[in-house]
Amino acid sequence: MDDELKNSILKTGTTILGIVCKDGVVMASDRQVTAGNLVVSKNFPKTNKVNEYLLIAWTGGVADAQRLSKVLSAELRLKELKSHSRPTVKQAANLVSAITYSSIRQPAMIQNIVGTLIGGFNEDGTCELYTIEPAGSIIKVEDYDANFGSGMPYVLGLLERQYKKSLSVAEGIELAKEAIKSSTQRDTGSGYGIDVYSVTKEGIKKVVTQEINPEYKDQ
Repeated sequence: MDDELKNSILKTGTTILGIVCKDGVVMASDRQVTAGNLVVSKNFPKTNKVNEYLLIAWTGGVADAQRLSKVLSAELRLKELKSHSRPTVKQAANLVSAITYSSIRQPAMIQNIVGTLIGGFNEDGTCELYTIEPAGSIIKVEDYDANFGSGMPYVLGLLERQYKKSLSVAEGIELAKEAIKSSTQRDTGSGYGIDVYSVTKEGIKKVVTQEINPEYKDQ
């Protein structure tokens, strides 16, 4: 399984990240979609709202990731209707973990490879971030994570030096922008745009939408 995950990193051409701040969570991603060495989309959102309190970012196969989001949204809604209470962020993350674990262990002609970051706020106002790696294990993120995208080494290198526990959401947004920019400068699987979201007890907001365009200058 370790060799399988190491090989999958090269296939999951993307950058996603989550940063835990003192007053919330920041999540961000680039927009490029690749198929091998070919760029097939320059404007694909990889961080998306599941509902009014939950945010998801994925790396891996696009079809599998989209299906995961749809199943997650439906299952959480069913749970809410049955229990008459809103599922917690941890419960949502555990559901993603179970789906991922089950999917990767079922025989298939095309293997399901999806790494996920789940961020959100609970009814008591607390904000949480979880990472679910492509084999299904789940870890609560206490500082920052970039899952298994190809941009992960560049993001983690920058965050390792600049992250502080005392970061505010406003500071986390700026750090996320710099991390994604660092990745898109060096990682061939990431680029063309930046999307950044904030998650606080007040709700989920898209706070940054930027395009990355090449410039051609005469020398």
